[in-house]
Amino acid sequence: MNLPFKHAKWLLILLLIVAGAMVTFWPSQPMQVTTESERAAATSLVSEKPPGGDFTLQSTDGPRALSDYRGKLVLLYFGYTFCPDICPTNLSSLSQAWQNLTPDQQEKVKILFVSVDPERDTLKRLQDYSDYFHSNITGLTGTPETLADIASQYGVVYQSHQTGPDDQYYAVDHSAFTYVIDPTGELVTQLPHATSPQTIVQTIQQQLDDTTP
Repeated sequence: MNLPFKHAKWLLILLLIVAGAMVTFWPSQPMQVTTESERAAATSLVSEKPPGGDFTLQSTDGPRALSDYRGKLVLLYFGYTFCPDICPTNLSSLSQAWQNLTPDQQEKVKILFVSVDPERDTLKRLQDYSDYFHSNITGLTGTPETLADIASQYGVVYQSHQTGPDDQYYAVDHSAFTYVIDPTGELVTQLPHATSPQTIVQTIQQQLDDTTP
């Protein structure tokens, strides 16, 4: 169907405005693309629950051990701040879930975000990123060797695709489970990528009920 000239003119102007906005706001640095292997790692399921266990990593407030949070239900997530979509999705869901708890329940829950990209994720950047989602999230990281040991405890799979020291826009493929650790420090369950805030709330409430004397 042919548009009247004046309508076609306004449509052209609208398209030019949209194109200009895309040029203005499109990132100047290369954008990260989630690879097929990242998606596969993020959505794959493990056949057995990993052993879990205590660990110590660094935060902006100094060393932090998992055992420092005994008495709280810990939601543990591994990722990195340059993650294009998987980490923001999960951290946003964890934040929303925490905010939907009662004040008493909030006091009993702690969220930990462990970066598997210590090359770029300084402690300040990591905590600033964590605070963007919620101040209850503590950012942690460590040496590559320490992170590899902790990853093996929790069945975390990750791989950097940095091509060289000058490559600052590389992706890190990583699994995307949220590990639910009870107040005694025992890993009790794993939540897959994109678990809804409602399901996270239900899981938290069930675990808190199970551990309440």
